[in-house]
Amino acid sequence: MKKDCMKNRGSSVKFLLFLTDFIVPLVIFVIVSYGILMEVNVYDTFIKGAKSGFFTVIKIMPTLVGLMVAVGILRASGFLDFLSKLLGNVTEGLGFPGELMPLTVVKMFSSSAATGLLLDLFKEYGTDSYIGLIGSISMSCTETIFYTMSVYFMTAKVTKTRYTLTGALLATLAGLAASVVLAGMMVR
Repeated sequence: MKKDCMKNRGSSVKFLLFLTDFIVPLVIFVIVSYGILMEVNVYDTFIKGAKSGFFTVIKIMPTLVGLMVAVGILRASGFLDFLSKLLGNVTEGLGFPGELMPLTVVKMFSSSAATGLLLDLFKEYGTDSYIGLIGSISMSCTETIFYTMSVYFMTAKVTKTRYTLTGALLATLAGLAASVVLAGMMVR
């Protein structure tokens, strides 16, 4: 029975891999086809959108550079290691290793910098270790809160964020809790 389950799982994964190869071209084809059916000048519309996107990138560039510099300073200064040791004592009791605190903090600002930290954790502890599993799952269960808020709110000219930060931090906490639970189930 277990063999049949693994066989079915393998064919499901193969189907999903097959599907992912065609999903993006299919979506592009559907969008272009719909535009042609609605008698929209698809190429001109694409060029207008690309131009608008370019100017958006120019507007948010200072924010992006500032975030990258801040993350670089935090990493180079040793603050993240200090934070890891300080908060690690508290989080260890909850099942969240202190070694993951820098990853958690950096992920709120930059996903690419957090990916670098995750790769460092993989080198040190291994991908299938408890720390590696929690790190992997938490990367997909959490958001780059401050990056997202600064970029999207700046682009949309939103000045009053209301409960966005509180909600995003609570969602991140829920994602971290889920990563601990899921990794615990996988290790067993």
